[in-house]
Amino acid sequence: MRSWIVVAYSAPIATATTVFLIYPIGQGSFSDGMPLGISGTFNFMIVFQAEHNILMHPFHMLGVVGVFGGSLFSAMHGSLVTSSLIRETTENESANECYRFGQEEETYNIVAAYGYFGRLIFQYASFNNSRSLHFFLAAWPVVGIRFTALGISTMAFNLNGFNFNQSIVDNQGRVINIWANIINCVNHQKKYYIVIKKFSDIPLSFRPSERVPLIL
Repeated sequence: MRSWIVVAYSAPIATATTVFLIYPIGQGSFSDGMPLGISGTFNFMIVFQAEHNILMHPFHMLGVVGVFGGSLFSAMHGSLVTSSLIRETTENESANECYRFGQEEETYNIVAAYGYFGRLIFQYASFNNSRSLHFFLAAWPVVGIRFTALGISTMAFNLNGFNFNQSIVDNQGRVINIWANIINCVNHQKKYYIVIKKFSDIPLSFRPSERVPLIL
């Protein structure tokens, strides 16, 4: 990988910068940033979904495809590699030694491995070049994670044009019920619960004496 390691690690660095720095700046308070810890992370995720409906954003979908697709491709590649290992050791050495640092020969037969994979799926799904293969395995999740960071950056400044916050209506103004409406309904319930919880944390002496209508 050499210099490509820096490019690969730029994706999680961009994501961390987004949730810890860009999103709080866009929202106007560092209290809106993601806190450290398990409970704080899950609370940030729930609040983020309630306020921005990030699950319906195309960039978040691309991020999910990148992370889970990268895991799937890595598992498939590992299975093909272990199925086509070439013995590089002698009878006096353990076969578990596998790769030696600086060896000239490959540890596995990439032609046999991905030739089988091409016959199993389709021809153009196989790789004959290890460099292009490893670049694909690294680039797929990196691009997906970068799209996720870009999506959170747009949400930081309340650019909610891509995430289906508005209901689809017919020519008579009636709502066409789709899964996006159910998600929006759940988001409104979460947002109402978050507002009530924040209000309940205020001491009684600071609360208004009369009821204030909540605008969701």
